[in-house]
Amino acid sequence: MAESSSSGTEELANHPPNPSKLTPLAELFSRWNSTGDPIWCGSHVRCVQYSPSGELLVIATEANIQIYNSRTKKRVASFKGHKSWMTSFAWMPPSIINISLPWMPDGTRLLTGGSDSNPTIREWDTSTWEQVGNPWTGHSKCILAIAVTNRAGTFVASASDDNHVRLWLSGGQTVAIFKHSSLMFCVTFATVPHTKILAITTARKACIDGDLSTTEELLTQDINTDPNNHTSYSHRSSVMARTRDWDRAFNDAIKSISIQPSLTGYSYISKGIALCGKGHIPDARAAFDVASMYVTVAYLYYVLHSAYKAIVLFGADQHDEANLLLKELTTGCPNTDTRACHIVQAYLRVQLGIKAFDSARHDEAAEHITTAVNCSALSSESDIHHIYEDLVVLFGWNLKSLWLTAHQKRCDAFLWAGRLQDAVISYRHMMDTSDDITKANCLDWSHAFTEECSALILTDGDAALAASNYDKAIDLYLYSAVIKLDCTSDVVFANRSKAKSGKMLWEDALLDAQKVIELNPSSHVGYQFTHAALRGVQRYDEAIDTFTIMLSKLDDAPEAQIRELRQQYVCVSEVEDAIKRAVWMELEYAPLRLLSTSTGFLCDRAAQIQTFKTSAEYKELLSFTTTDSDLQTGRITDVVATYFRCVLLSHRWEETEALLHDIQGKVVYELNGLGGIAKLQSFCKVARDAGYRWAWMDTCCIDKRSNTELQESVNSMSVWYSHSALTIVYLCDVPPSSQPGALARSVWNQRGWTFQELVAPEVVVFYQRDWSLYLDDRSPNHKESPAIMKELEDATGIDARALVTFRPGMSRAREKLQWASKRITTVQEDVAYSLFGIFGITLPVNYGEKKQNALGRLLQEIVARSGDISVLDWIGQPSEFNSCLPADIISYTTTPRTILSFYQTFVNLPLTITGFCHSLVLSESDSDLAVWE
Repeated sequence: MAESSSSGTEELANHPPNPSKLTPLAELFSRWNSTGDPIWCGSHVRCVQYSPSGELLVIATEANIQIYNSRTKKRVASFKGHKSWMTSFAWMPPSIINISLPWMPDGTRLLTGGSDSNPTIREWDTSTWEQVGNPWTGHSKCILAIAVTNRAGTFVASASDDNHVRLWLSGGQTVAIFKHSSLMFCVTFATVPHTKILAITTARKACIDGDLSTTEELLTQDINTDPNNHTSYSHRSSVMARTRDWDRAFNDAIKSISIQPSLTGYSYISKGIALCGKGHIPDARAAFDVASMYVTVAYLYYVLHSAYKAIVLFGADQHDEANLLLKELTTGCPNTDTRACHIVQAYLRVQLGIKAFDSARHDEAAEHITTAVNCSALSSESDIHHIYEDLVVLFGWNLKSLWLTAHQKRCDAFLWAGRLQDAVISYRHMMDTSDDITKANCLDWSHAFTEECSALILTDGDAALAASNYDKAIDLYLYSAVIKLDCTSDVVFANRSKAKSGKMLWEDALLDAQKVIELNPSSHVGYQFTHAALRGVQRYDEAIDTFTIMLSKLDDAPEAQIRELRQQYVCVSEVEDAIKRAVWMELEYAPLRLLSTSTGFLCDRAAQIQTFKTSAEYKELLSFTTTDSDLQTGRITDVVATYFRCVLLSHRWEETEALLHDIQGKVVYELNGLGGIAKLQSFCKVARDAGYRWAWMDTCCIDKRSNTELQESVNSMSVWYSHSALTIVYLCDVPPSSQPGALARSVWNQRGWTFQELVAPEVVVFYQRDWSLYLDDRSPNHKESPAIMKELEDATGIDARALVTFRPGMSRAREKLQWASKRITTVQEDVAYSLFGIFGITLPVNYGEKKQNALGRLLQEIVARSGDISVLDWIGQPSEFNSCLPADIISYTTTPRTILSFYQTFVNLPLTITGFCHSLVLSESDSDLAVWE
């Protein structure tokens, strides 16, 4: 409660009314109690207003305008308002200057009315309480009341002591003046309901249904009954305009106006429509402007009339002017209900689109209709035809099907413009947002559209797929699959799966392939593409099973042409046999036992094969080999060879070495890493890190208890080294960071077995004691390193070229014996056994037979096979095995001499070395050969 200087409030408080004498309504209000302390304003209070949010309380007093926080009752601002000493009411003291205080609906502005000496309305910014703009002038006497439209605050009405009500636009522009017969103390706005055109029920229904002749007949009966019925003339004018009888439409509109202009301006609307139809565009504009003057107070009518004007101008091909008018209505008055304008805009856009489509301007049509579809008025299938039936009455518009027409025409426009993807997206959006009734109504169109669109997409998709343009093919097939309401085209999914496989989008390809099986389970095609996709995602077991099913589908196909396709494929068992043959061929030249670098287990031949059969490589090979041509490509051999690549170790045996019983059945990496075990572990890790699955070390990978295995290992060792993918040479006596020359000084160069381990492999890499690369040479093959090969040449006395190009065999036998002459072995028989592979000889291994016997058997075999008597060129002690042969390999240290072979000396005489040959020596003075029996 605001308290003024008057004592009226005090008197009421001191003499409360007698409850027994109150009426029921008065008794109800008597129970109201004031809250908090009164607000002392210091002057007479003339008006009190809460802000729209309720946060502020504004009080107009004789002295000023006061603003309070409504909760705390604390004053937050005050200002003078209208600066006048005169009163706003003639009978009041001259100090009263502020009476009416309306807020604008958004709470950002406050309006105040002035007195006789300053009869203006002033606008105040509620954030600063500063005056906004110039005073609103027009009244000649004090302003007694001010009202603002409730919703948007577009209009302001003011009542004055000058007996006039002025209607203002927000901002101070006068749009209408109404004279009253007497003084007015209040003014307010009423909510005006929308009056429908042609409100006569029977005639309106006939007009909406398109029965214009019945509508005309009914309206004519009304006019004959009441010749002064201006409304019926106005309505009949609209009907005549729809029949394009422009003269009658114009005459009825003029008759309506002459009788009585409609308060809603429809008579002038009818006149404007008729004038536009007659081609009198300027006169039509004037008629619409007059119509707008009649509806200024009801802004809904103003917007509708402006929209009607735009429609008529559009129909007269004034497209730009019509669109500009609609744009101004929707953007210039954001706080008003402009949905009618949006509907008009959408409808007109659709009409432009249809016109462009009929003229084969499909891109233009698509753009127009897309603009309409994106309009908020067409965001859903709302009943706009019920809300805006006047558009149907006036212009015959089919608003009921506008949403469906717009979407269908947009799909067709995109389709014929060749924008297939946009067409499918539009169609999908339309179907997703349609209800069941709408879908049923457009079933025929939908079927025709999907068939046509699918055919075009599939044609382009097939062409893209044939050209390996997988990206385009995937996009096209993607949309063609989506477009099918029931998605029943297995061909589409099959082709899209193929395209996705081409892009290695295996998971997506698999989904499409499985869809093919679902749609056509009797066909082999779905299984064919599923097999390919499963291979891509490396689900090889499933791929193999799927391939087997595919073959059965081909076998059971009713069509002979399909069954013939089976002939190009091989069954899984055939592939397994081919792989098995390749494995045995590869392992023929591999050690019997190998260390798995991944698991650390020692594997015999059976375990090696089983490990391969459980590997991804085996399953991948099995699933990818499907045709006879696949069997002939050599891919099986390549995969098997790669899988079984083996790294062999060449080293000098040390005091403690890992033996077979130390590692058998155990994980090498988990053993106590000391001595030979540490060497073995490091070797396996180096091989594993280099990408090899298998490793071999002579100390622990031969069962020396088995004479058969020992025989095979000794005779095959050179072959194993020559077929190794890599031979690692471990130099235990070469410290880290050694300088060049350390390799040449290594004892490794003096050992008997390391001779074949050096010359047999194609790829050799040297490692120092700490398993770092010798000379930090990171080349993949140290046999290609000039510096390292020069060291080896100096250390072994073997030409570097010979070290690289060495081939086992009988050629240059004497020279090979010289290369081996200074090498030593721990076991004496190994002097001969270590040379079996050098000469490509297989002989029984008999440890305990003594060195002379073992060497004698070797030399005798060389001479017997090659006939090369240069082997008999030696100096030293004769062998007890055969006196023609030396007792020790060291006898070949001297450089070979050039002598004639027995075949050159004794033509056609078979050569054998038997007991009769007691001695065979060369004279030290010449090269003559002397033979004694």
